[in-house]
Amino acid sequence: MLLYTPPKAAEFIPIIDLSTDALTASEAIHRACRGTGFFYVSHHGVAGELVAAQFAMAQRFFDLPLPAKMALDMRNAPSTAGYEPIGAQKLDSQDAKAAVAPPDLKESFYCMVDLPDDHPMSQRRIRGFGHNQWPVELPDMRPMLLDYQKAMQQLGNRILSLLALSLSLEESWFEKHYQMPVSTVRLIKYPPQPGDAQFNQIGAGAHTDWGGITILAQDDVGGLEVRNTDGEWLIAKPIPGTFVVNLGDLMARWSNGIYNSNLHRVNNNMSGRDRYSIATFYSPNPDALIEPMPTCISDDNPQRFAVCTAAEHISEMFKRSYGYAAGQTKDDRVPAA
Repeated sequence: MLLYTPPKAAEFIPIIDLSTDALTASEAIHRACRGTGFFYVSHHGVAGELVAAQFAMAQRFFDLPLPAKMALDMRNAPSTAGYEPIGAQKLDSQDAKAAVAPPDLKESFYCMVDLPDDHPMSQRRIRGFGHNQWPVELPDMRPMLLDYQKAMQQLGNRILSLLALSLSLEESWFEKHYQMPVSTVRLIKYPPQPGDAQFNQIGAGAHTDWGGITILAQDDVGGLEVRNTDGEWLIAKPIPGTFVVNLGDLMARWSNGIYNSNLHRVNNNMSGRDRYSIATFYSPNPDALIEPMPTCISDDNPQRFAVCTAAEHISEMFKRSYGYAAGQTKDDRVPAA
């Protein structure tokens, strides 16, 4: 468990203008990914009205009575789409046996790749694909989130093309790995930090993301903190009109450790208000083989990680974080070892 220590004010999480030429943007991304693994993107092409609508919908959803939300319990669906109550996840788990870490002080709603139950990907019971659960009280929630999910996929593809260029690969290098991507939109609400919180318990414990890239929309409350390569915690303040982008574990493995999947956390202890964020986890095809990119392995930088599929890594991390295997529902799941 990582003990909580105060962060420093951020001075060097860069803002990357996506309207600039690809070479300039990719060089800036390379510098950011060698440091914090975090950067902001501006002039990204996503309408501000679409983003604002998601925040309004998030507030409407989390304001529903608890029984209405629990009717959408994520454990109902093999895809793990649906509602996660406060305390259901434990992100601060630096190893599989870190049972002393307290649960997170947040609640969330997962929107997965929306597929019918008879679709082959749904029948494989892989996390991220299949049946989404929607509140009957909010009939406009489904089309609104799916529109946002589509916009995030388009933005994600743009960022991936720049990441490829930043590693001296062809701009289209990731396309074959993202033909059936996992595109998970997660609405998250962090209540103000309570006075009776457990030792070292915050909104989201220190963790790395598990997949390819994460695209985060923040409200104006703040609370996201990022650890740099010197081990210092930086404040990733909200900047209007931007998204925060960070790399997940799969990108760190793909780049053979050249790029970082850095620790971050959320501590809503300053505002006295609820904090809302919308995270889109954009990850490769479940069967994508994660092995070093050709430009990232050499005699000086030999292979650092075992080869795995995207699904294998993400499933293991889900099991550590939630205590059961993805693909199991409340009726058939068993506790994680």
